[in-house]
Amino acid sequence: MKTRLSTKGQLIIPKAIRDRHGWSAGVELAIEDCDDGLVIRSVRPVAEVAFEEFVGCVGYRGPRRSLEEMEAAIERGARERRGRK
Repeated sequence: MKTRLSTKGQLIIPKAIRDRHGWSAGVELAIEDCDDGLVIRSVRPVAEVAFEEFVGCVGYRGPRRSLEEMEAAIERGARERRGRK
C-alpha cells in the first residue's frame, strides 16, 4: 500500500490498515523516528501497578551501574528487540 504526505504534512493511513488495527478517528498514535523511516504505534493506556509489585526489584545486590551504563543497556535492548543490532 502507498499513501502521500499532504501539503499540510498530514498522512492518510489506508482504511484497510486502520480497520486491521482497530484505529478510528481520535486514536492516539506514537511516531518513532528511525534511521530508515518511521514506526507508528497506537498508544495504549498503561495499567496501574500496585506498590507491592515493585518491591521485588529493590533486592538487587549486583555491582553498581552508572546512569550512562543503564541508558546504554536500555538502548541495546531496544535495538535487539527490533532486530537492529
